[in-house]
Amino acid sequence: MTSVTQGIVPVLLAGGSGTRLWPLSRKSFPKQFSTLVGEKTLFQQSALRLNSSSSVSFGAPITLTNTDFRFIVAEQLQSVGIDPGAILIEPAGKNTAPAILAASLYAMKQDADAILLVAPSDHVVPDITAFHKVISDGLKAVNSGKIVTFGISPTRAETGYGYLEVDGGGAAAAQTVKRFIEKPDEAAAQTLLDAGNYLWNAGIFMFRAHDMVSAFSDYAPELVRPVTDSLDKGKTDLGFFRLDPDSWSGCKDVSIDYAIMEKADNLVALRFSAGWSDLGGWDAVWAEHQPDSDGVVTSEHALAIDCKNVLLRSESDSQQLVGLGLENIIAVAMPDAVLVADMHQAQNVKKIVSTLKQKDILQAETFPKDHRPWGWFETLVMQGRFQVKRIFVNPGAALSLQSHHHRSEHWIVVEGTAKVTVDDTVRLVTEGESVHIPVGAVHRMENPGKLPMVLIEVQTGAYLGEDDIIRYEDIYSRG
Repeated sequence: MTSVTQGIVPVLLAGGSGTRLWPLSRKSFPKQFSTLVGEKTLFQQSALRLNSSSSVSFGAPITLTNTDFRFIVAEQLQSVGIDPGAILIEPAGKNTAPAILAASLYAMKQDADAILLVAPSDHVVPDITAFHKVISDGLKAVNSGKIVTFGISPTRAETGYGYLEVDGGGAAAAQTVKRFIEKPDEAAAQTLLDAGNYLWNAGIFMFRAHDMVSAFSDYAPELVRPVTDSLDKGKTDLGFFRLDPDSWSGCKDVSIDYAIMEKADNLVALRFSAGWSDLGGWDAVWAEHQPDSDGVVTSEHALAIDCKNVLLRSESDSQQLVGLGLENIIAVAMPDAVLVADMHQAQNVKKIVSTLKQKDILQAETFPKDHRPWGWFETLVMQGRFQVKRIFVNPGAALSLQSHHHRSEHWIVVEGTAKVTVDDTVRLVTEGESVHIPVGAVHRMENPGKLPMVLIEVQTGAYLGEDDIIRYEDIYSRG
């Protein structure tokens, strides 16, 4: 039996938007919380990958995310049996450097000798045993004061990744990083692949927290004060820790590579060769699903006829996607948007998001399902003066006590039982029953049962925006 190494604190970065996987990944619900590969979300897979094994011991995670995703993070961790640990809420996205510094300072308050492993929450690493072996190998370097980065042995001349130049092409446990290289063109990528001493930059790091704080003091001192103040002035909110927004606003928007890694003289790389993908584009999703002999990958509700090298995905069980005679095509169908693209344009999908945003098209950033701490809702029909929603409420959850200036609502329970408050009246509404909420009435919906509750909501009125809500009481502390 291999002896278990000392405990490591996982740090999960879960605030990104993943625009290259539009329309499945959007700002309001990005790819890390979706089930792109396998039965669990990418975020859940990342957290489970950093659970203790026979060779590596991990503590409870620290997760960096934003306020919109805080309940999603907690729910997804709890649903796979992981203690959510500390969930730090970033007031605004400032890239990876301030986030990693905040996690390091936070961990040091709990343990002055804490070792952190920082990982994006949207990567795929199939061989967890091999991954843990490399982590264990790197602890010696970490304990000697090194900052360790994980470099992936390249398998092709990839233009979608950055590269690390290391001092030799062997498989030494730790190799000095000589320089970082931005995403190359195809010819340059082939040169790097042929050279043998270049690795893909995975953006995964391991270090002692105080070594990282020292590196910031040396190379990015302008970040130390605002991040430290943001932690010191931060507040606990329903089990989450909100970094102070005023202090945080003084942080420069900068990646950890630019702020620290490209300047540090104690950076070494661990070579990992057992399979990895950042799912940074639909072409990567296609490759990860192991295409058949014709290069075809389809989802459950998609069909390919006489096609070659295609990815066809339908994300709705009521929408069948069929491709006929296609070649080198990506087609992803959502209930409110469809992407059709040449496979070779996969890295340019983010341009679509920019174009849609310029045209003020809702689908650029807004997901069909709006996830809330109590569950989710989706709009089925929306016209000028009416809207129809399907609302899913988790067991034991409750919407806020609220009223509306401009709309009335009619609720029809189609699954489970709802406890409904309308002004001074409280009643149970069971499957098949309905209740009317007049304009201005103070109301609340709760699920008192042990199973999910689903209802159809019909709104009518002159204005149907989500900002027409006056909240009087909310168990989730929303304004």
